[in-house]
Amino acid sequence: MLEAYEQLKTLVSSVEDDLRKAAGGNKAAGTRVRKQMQDVKNMAQALRVKVLENRDGD
Repeated sequence: MLEAYEQLKTLVSSVEDDLRKAAGGNKAAGTRVRKQMQDVKNMAQALRVKVLENRDGD
């Protein structure tokens, strides 16, 4: 579970460069940010499921 959380943190921090470019008007960077945010969403959901499994397993 902690490993999944660390991966999520790494993914979020990797978006920063493209996010700054997108804020500057770079449309391609905006597309990359949207895709990366979808990945963040999916990874966060997977972590949520693991937390629930851990809770229910006890």
